[in-house]
Amino acid sequence: MTDLIKIAVDAMGGDNSPNKTIDGIILNHSKNKDLFFKIFGDKNIIRDLIGNKIKADFYEIIHTTDVVKSTDSPLEGAKRGKNTSMWLAIDSVKKKEADIVVSAGNTGALLVISKLNLKMIENIDKPALSALWPNKKGMSVVLDLGANIECSSKNLLDFSIMGAALYTSLYNGEKPNVGLLNIGSEELKGNEIIKETYQTLNDKKSENFNFSGYIEGNHLMDGEVNVIVSDGFTGNVALKTAEGTANFITSELKKAMTGSIIGKISSLLNISNLNKFKKRLDPRLYNGAIFLGLDHPVVKSHGGTDYIGFSNSLDVCHRIVKGNLIEKIKQNI
Repeated sequence: MTDLIKIAVDAMGGDNSPNKTIDGIILNHSKNKDLFFKIFGDKNIIRDLIGNKIKADFYEIIHTTDVVKSTDSPLEGAKRGKNTSMWLAIDSVKKKEADIVVSAGNTGALLVISKLNLKMIENIDKPALSALWPNKKGMSVVLDLGANIECSSKNLLDFSIMGAALYTSLYNGEKPNVGLLNIGSEELKGNEIIKETYQTLNDKKSENFNFSGYIEGNHLMDGEVNVIVSDGFTGNVALKTAEGTANFITSELKKAMTGSIIGKISSLLNISNLNKFKKRLDPRLYNGAIFLGLDHPVVKSHGGTDYIGFSNSLDVCHRIVKGNLIEKIKQNI
């Protein structure tokens, strides 16, 4: 059991927790026996939810009833003290009792408490929030998604290096193409920071990624670029736009397929293709954002996801640790 990857889980964060977090752990464990779960939360509730579905060799419950609320500001969440499930989970990584931490709780509080407990990787000024997006050819890493509203060219360069390291960690060393999200593909377009970053990346010959120049919002899903870099303001707007568009398409397609007899017959005839389409746009399958730049990995599960989404965030944790993400960043920064 000593070779198991240890994941510290804030079991109390997010909607419908700890039920969804524990059900997510149970689902993940049914498919993967390489993980040990250090579960932080109300022991009486968690113990009943687990029952005999996981052997005691694969988990440990660290009891606390103190939680960071979803309505807390980042500072309020941190002020709730060192006995909250979120703080204790992060602290266990700091003490090297766990390899990685995951929480579906308050995003701002998670970032603040992580920064209070964990050090930044040397030469990195700001952490970035990164996530996985589907594209026509596979998956893309996108960052920053809201941790930093304003960024310097140095920050964007760091994000490029960290995003490339994340991609190679998740996808077995495959060399990614890095692009800067911009209002146009021409070299002269964009603000001064974007143009300065372009020049630096264009001149920098990296062995770890290829620089593909600018990428516009309408080409994010083409799959030609694997790592998409922006400041947190632009990245967050792009993320919310993509989520809204996916929800709109799914909703309108459902209406079209169920609004008439012909539509219902058509949906029955195309049930296999419709299920593939639905699965491709299912946000639960891409759940698990990552704070990059800290000297220990921190994963943020979406607060509103269900147990399937939380289980997928545990898969991301597994792949990050197995892919030696932090070491890759340190070697390349």
